[in-house]
Amino acid sequence: MQTPDFARPTGNCAPGTRYSAACVQAAPVAFDTARTLEKTRDLAADAARAGARLVLFPEAFVSAYPRGTNFGAAIGARTPEGREQFRIYHQSSIDVPGPAVDALARIALQNKIHLVMGVIEREGGTLYCTILFFGPDGRYLGKHRKLMPTAAERLIWGVGDGSTLPVYDTEVGRLGAVICWENYMPMLRTAMYAKRIQIYCAPTADGRPTWLPSMQHIALEGRCFVLSTNQFCRRKDYPARYMSDLPDDPEAIVSRGGACIVDPLGNVLAGPLWDQEGIVSAELDVDAVVRAQYDFDPVGHYSRPDIFSLSVDQREKALVTSIGTVLG
Repeated sequence: MQTPDFARPTGNCAPGTRYSAACVQAAPVAFDTARTLEKTRDLAADAARAGARLVLFPEAFVSAYPRGTNFGAAIGARTPEGREQFRIYHQSSIDVPGPAVDALARIALQNKIHLVMGVIEREGGTLYCTILFFGPDGRYLGKHRKLMPTAAERLIWGVGDGSTLPVYDTEVGRLGAVICWENYMPMLRTAMYAKRIQIYCAPTADGRPTWLPSMQHIALEGRCFVLSTNQFCRRKDYPARYMSDLPDDPEAIVSRGGACIVDPLGNVLAGPLWDQEGIVSAELDVDAVVRAQYDFDPVGHYSRPDIFSLSVDQREKALVTSIGTVLG
């Protein structure tokens, strides 16, 4: 009987196990949805031409991360100017579903990519920081709404609920997303690990050097690939009359970026990319997830369910529920 050679791949991997993934690091055309979608189309095409089958964009790429503004808010007071700034932001945000979602679906289809896109979603008078997922056939797969806006983000963004914590079983692996400082929520990470996430997308607005070790920790803890990207922005990427505490110098960098890709053992495969617009990419081998789980599975053989447990409420929370029939 021939002894198997464990040093070589068996050749039994499913098609698509190895592929190129890309993180786009760029600035949107702030508060201009149409022009931002045009830029998205060009950047996605650039990534696809370089061979990417999965493309991640930053948090709040459509239409903007409103860095440096306070929307005229202080405890017990709001200004008319701040209310007008919110109106502009609301107007440039998108409906889900809606025309912008259709445009993003076409971008995914035209480039035959899995597209993971950060948007600002509006529903009534509330805005949500949301991630949208699209398949290479142009299908809109669904969304994740940020569960916990950070600090002053709470002035302008609502909170998501457990009904939008998806992990999609795709040809590029089990795909999901956790936004910015949600990644510091241990129970949320555990919930995603329990869904057997393999391709963990972490779009962010955090451009500090401390973000990379956080991404390495999550990759190592979750035994998954982690892709993270951020906007690279200068002051001139925001309107000249934008109310903020950003520097006056139009060339001043206000978001450094830091896009990176990390493997399931915490090794950095690409990036971090600092202080420039660009695309980072790396080849992912989804079988590496199982190899990494050999000695650590955080929701399997390296867990202690007899001591620890987590309950995740995935029900949609509707404010108004109608009961009965309205007679006309």
